[in-house]
Order: sequence, then structure tokens, then C-alpha cells
Amino acid sequence: MMRVGSTVRMNMSRIRRLSKAAVSALEQTAEAVHTEVVQAQVFPFDTGNLQNESTFVDHSKSAQGKATIVSDTPYARRLYYHPEYDFQTDENPNAKGHWYEDWEKGGKHQDFAPDAFKRFYRREAGL
Repeated sequence: MMRVGSTVRMNMSRIRRLSKAAVSALEQTAEAVHTEVVQAQVFPFDTGNLQNESTFVDHSKSAQGKATIVSDTPYARRLYYHPEYDFQTDENPNAKGHWYEDWEKGGKHQDFAPDAFKRFYRREAGL
């Protein structure tokens, strides 16, 4: 009977670098999506508080693979889930409820986040 053996050597420093690159790429992707949504002018805009001061990217769980775009005003949920409202379009001509839908699966910009992540990851990982 013939025996076959193998040795596996893990390059732990490279694995750590790739893991760190993934976290950084995730954070940059979330920031890019936030910027893209603001530039698309889809946020309801009255005073600009919701879009400019009260919506931000939370990186606190990025090491676990989660970055969140948060709108922390009491009315953000109501506006988001009620697209039937008559939104002012003076400042943001594309203002609407469900303002992230174009970047979600099935939306016209659904590939934006995956493509941005790939680009950021390659740069951060040195690939």
C-alpha cells in the first residue's frame, strides 16, 4: 500500500493582511454607497438634516463583516417606509421613500456595492 503525505504551510501574515484588507474594503464600500445615494439626490430634503447630519456609516462591527448606513432621526423610518408622501423636490429632485432601493438587489445600481468592494479589496490587498 502506498502512502501519500503533504505539508501545508500557512502564511499567517498574508492571511492577516487579506483579512484587514477585507475590513477596510467593507468600510470604504459603505462610505461609497452613502456618498452615491447622497449624490443621487434621493433623500427627502427639507432642511438637509436627514441627509447631511443624521445619516452616517457605522463601522463599529466591520471586523465582524457588517457596516451599516444609519439615519438616526425619529422621522427617518416613517419617511423611508411611506413612499406615497409628496416629497419636496426643490433641493433633491429625485427625493422619494425607499431611497436605497436602486442599490438593492433588482435595483438599477445593484452592482455598485459589489463592484466597489472588489475594487477597494484589490487595492487594499495589493492584488
